[in-house]
Amino acid sequence: MYISSFVTILAASSTIQAFQLSDVKAAVGDVTRSDQCAVWKNISSTLTEQFLGSDGQCTDAARAAIRSSFHDCFNGACDGSLILANECSNTENIGLAKLCSNLGPLATQKNVSTADLIQFAAAHAIKTCPGGPTVPFKFGRKDSYTANALGVLPSGNISAIDAISLFAQRGFSAIDLAALIGAHTAAKQFVSIPAQSGQSLDSTPGQWDNKYYSETIAGKAPVTLQSDTNLANNLVTKVPFVSFAASQAAWSVAFVPAMTKMSMIGVSGVKLTDCTSALPGGSSKRDVKRAPLLQWWKS
Repeated sequence: MYISSFVTILAASSTIQAFQLSDVKAAVGDVTRSDQCAVWKNISSTLTEQFLGSDGQCTDAARAAIRSSFHDCFNGACDGSLILANECSNTENIGLAKLCSNLGPLATQKNVSTADLIQFAAAHAIKTCPGGPTVPFKFGRKDSYTANALGVLPSGNISAIDAISLFAQRGFSAIDLAALIGAHTAAKQFVSIPAQSGQSLDSTPGQWDNKYYSETIAGKAPVTLQSDTNLANNLVTKVPFVSFAASQAAWSVAFVPAMTKMSMIGVSGVKLTDCTSALPGGSSKRDVKRAPLLQWWKS
């Protein structure tokens, strides 16, 4: 009986010590991560000044930052070559020159990877736009001064079948594609329709909302790319288009993991550190998980 009691007490003592040691390790990890993320929190303050207008809407700089994530990653890897290899001067990247000239020096000044800064800026811009979700951010990408291939980025008149195939080659489903194209809610076009250069793709480009989907489907957007019309009418992508038009929460559920996947194209063999907390209102959990259930039905 005494032996049994002693064993029980010893086991309980060991468990308590284990929990205490675990707590210490967790606390040390949090402090270390906080130190590593300090520079990103500092960068966040700088980007907020550029991305948030006096009217409380996201700016052209924010729109460019969101676009830059795709343009750095999709034609090869998320490696900073958009800036470091001067891909910003390419015709397919018209409209990004000013952003590139801002982010390049900022990466040098803050001693961070240009590849990481492009992805941080995109996640920051999405969160800055009213209604934007939190896209997790991790740093540790390797920079490259070698330009990625031209002609890989989809054109503004690509067919739905070709777009679905192109994205599938990079591991994205048709739902991922439909969700990612929703970033056009905060976009303006500069290349595909020259006569309407600078025109927005939905009526509220300063906000992150699902009007892009409803206005594209209804043909009521200020301007619509032929590629977007193709996706809205394709049998495979039409279903998510309609779903996202009906519910912004449903779109967020699909968009966040797809955008996270986008930010990791070509990133392998490196240790990444989570600094989502450096984003405005940042959290390692998606905002949509914290939303009341009723909101899902009202969205």
